[in-house]
Amino acid sequence: MVLNYIWIAFFMIAFVVALIRLIFFGDTEIFSELVKSTFDNAELGFRISLGLTGVMTLWLGLMKVGENGGVIRIMARIVGPLFRKLFPEIPEGHPATGSIMLNIAANMLGLDNAATPLGLKAMDQLQELNTQKDTATNPMIMFLVLNTSGLTLIPISIMVYRAQLGAADPSDIFLPILLATFFSTMAGILAVSFFQKLNLMNKVVMGYLGGFTLLVAGIIWYFSIIPQSQVELISSLASNIILFSIIISFIALAVYRKINVYESFIDGAKDGFKISIKIIPYLVAILVAIGVFRASGAMQFLIDGIGWLVAWSGLNSDFVPAMPTAFMKPLSGSGARGMMVDAMNTFGADSFVGRLASTFQGSTDTTFYVLAVYFGSVGIKKTRYALTAGLIADFAGILAAIFIAYLFFH
Repeated sequence: MVLNYIWIAFFMIAFVVALIRLIFFGDTEIFSELVKSTFDNAELGFRISLGLTGVMTLWLGLMKVGENGGVIRIMARIVGPLFRKLFPEIPEGHPATGSIMLNIAANMLGLDNAATPLGLKAMDQLQELNTQKDTATNPMIMFLVLNTSGLTLIPISIMVYRAQLGAADPSDIFLPILLATFFSTMAGILAVSFFQKLNLMNKVVMGYLGGFTLLVAGIIWYFSIIPQSQVELISSLASNIILFSIIISFIALAVYRKINVYESFIDGAKDGFKISIKIIPYLVAILVAIGVFRASGAMQFLIDGIGWLVAWSGLNSDFVPAMPTAFMKPLSGSGARGMMVDAMNTFGADSFVGRLASTFQGSTDTTFYVLAVYFGSVGIKKTRYALTAGLIADFAGILAAIFIAYLFFH
């Protein structure tokens, strides 16, 4: 529903701005530019979607190998002690705990197709514990915010889009996204813990969160002291080593578990082709709307306004052209993806703006969509502070993405 209003708004605003340019400034070419943009962006959306097929097929095949090899269950066991402290109201041994951990593990690996069914199952199980069926419980809200904060270890789709749009090293945003999404998740946990009055000052929680925080702080410190000329090289090298090591570990674990690696890969790869074809109408629709919005001058007007405010405050404004992706992300995943693609297509996949837009895309999940789907699936109408906590996580992820992008790419 939100995307419907956004899509209509893009066209209507573009039309009004174009009329103003025609009537008051005599720009007789503006409407021909709008029409041309619809054709150009429809072609771009189709070309990108079709070009995604190969890489998406590869990655979803590898993810299926990992899934069948038991990677999700291993990750669930690793984070289990932490989750038991974050969800104290769930009885010990209740099946909801297992579904929540599996859902988060699948999200961290970028397995959206596996994560959503697990998430809906977890929400249904949490509803069984709910004594007020129309009101969100504390465990439901913590679970939702962990989803909306978008903690991701492998941002598959973003790397695929970067490869399709000509990035020299599509994985160079791996570490920045990992760091940004860590901050958004931490902010989400802290916000929900504040509302629920959870005690985070215990050995288990401090061990997990403190350890992760020290690791992230160490990474940021290291990249802040080395010469700027080496930041990109080392980041890219580390990203590629980590990613390829993950692939090898998936295959090795599957072999150890006596899984047919080749058949698992083919099974997952089939989904890659289906998804690539399935997203064509969605990507074309949003890119055409964004293209019209940009061609009318409305996008530039918005960016110039934000840029003026940032410059007036004395800050560097190089990040401003990437902000449409950040604004769109809480509202619509496909809309934000379109903004990211538009930024890379306009400024270049390897530009600062292109990389920052990619980092924005991976720093959080789509808050309004996640709340609507997950709460809607069990009939929750009173969401309490879930949206507030989710938006706090989004805001933290955006700020972290800007800071980290300047550290790595500027």
